[in-house]
Amino acid sequence: MAVVATQEIVKPVAVLAAWTMVMLVWLYVSRTAARDQIKVDPRDMVGGTSWDVDRMLSGKANWAAHNYNHLHEAPTVFYAVALLLALMGQGNGIAAALAWAYVALRIVHSVWQATVNRILVRLALFGLSSLVLMALTLLAVKAAFGF
Repeated sequence: MAVVATQEIVKPVAVLAAWTMVMLVWLYVSRTAARDQIKVDPRDMVGGTSWDVDRMLSGKANWAAHNYNHLHEAPTVFYAVALLLALMGQGNGIAAALAWAYVALRIVHSVWQATVNRILVRLALFGLSSLVLMALTLLAVKAAFGF
């Protein structure tokens, strides 16, 4: 396990995990404030899904929550690929740089989605982060198969 500790790629992994917790707090704060404005008492709510809450609150009040959910989608592949690269001793250099680029793009995507949320910009940020994730994945495949 000493190999993982010496790999730079674990740092952006930790940062993205921490950022996900920031978005959890952000969603809680934004939804609580919005819920209080429409006078919904959560003690009166039984059952339901997050979609039910989405319908009760304004669109903007849900943006941080939607982004928090997005941070549990494609980034799960990032975590697996980054940790795989670290375990194989390939988590420095270009792999670490790509990981930092991915994390930076995801953070910018989060802030954009939770504040402005213009779809074309959000799509571009997602697309760029996806290309970076594809490059990281190719590095992992290359390392795993030795080519």
